[in-house]
Amino acid sequence: MALGNNTKVEEFILMAFADLHRIQILIFPLFLLTYITCIMGNLAIIIVVNLEPSLHNPMYFFISVFSTLEIMFASVTVPKLLAILFAQDNTISFIGCFTQMCFFGSLGVTECHLLMMMAFDRHVAINNPLRYPTIMTQKVCIGLAVFPWVFGFSSVIIQVILTALLEYCGPNTIDHYFCDLAPIQNLACSDASISIMTASYAAIVDIILPFLIIIGFYVRIIITVTKIKSKDGKQKAFSTCTSHLIVASLYYGASMIVYAKSKDSYYDKYLTFIYTTFTPTINPFIYTFRNRDVKKFFSNLVNRAVL
Repeated sequence: MALGNNTKVEEFILMAFADLHRIQILIFPLFLLTYITCIMGNLAIIIVVNLEPSLHNPMYFFISVFSTLEIMFASVTVPKLLAILFAQDNTISFIGCFTQMCFFGSLGVTECHLLMMMAFDRHVAINNPLRYPTIMTQKVCIGLAVFPWVFGFSSVIIQVILTALLEYCGPNTIDHYFCDLAPIQNLACSDASISIMTASYAAIVDIILPFLIIIGFYVRIIITVTKIKSKDGKQKAFSTCTSHLIVASLYYGASMIVYAKSKDSYYDKYLTFIYTTFTPTINPFIYTFRNRDVKKFFSNLVNRAVL
């Protein structure tokens, strides 16, 4: 079966939130509602951006790509979590575990770099407004949107292969609700130092570096905005950035705590839930409630329905 000749473990057991066993059946409807809201909210953003001609510009193009990514990201882990909570189906095959790990890690890294590309778009829009249409052409936007996906899957597949090649002879219980890298590495019977070291270095490139670049973009944006004399001009400039800044802060805040360290902890699964499920759910509302164009579209839609 396996990717290693000495591997004895054929499946893993996901503990999920077993420490909350008394209320697991109660939190199932909450998690189900959260997941449905995540799917519907991000799907609504994708539909709005594609239907409304006034939203056919780079910023909304990146938002629609980001919403597609959020749907996929949440769908990698949440359905299995719901199965665990509702049907106590907490086993996952060896191959299934590493497949989930691969997609989860790849989509997570993709999100890190896509957020960086979105910050670059805002940087160009505010610091080079006259050249913005010529810089952010359709070809450039597609390239900037594709790069995070290619980089994300290329980066993570190496870590997953190194981890899958380790020897697993038991135990096979994971104190998490999905197959994440660090908890699996801790179960290895063989030396996992190379796999752990690779993951640590990858975290710098995949998480910390994009975060620092985003900070650099926003420092320059803030400097530019402070030089704008008009109060309305400042407010308009900030309004195009605040939504992205809030989303990036929520995502990086939780992910850096979980992955930018050498060892996992008991609270990692709770922090992971924040950026894998909670933030993808509230992101459409952040972009909707803080965005005039999107609110205008929904307002016109409601008016048409009423009439």
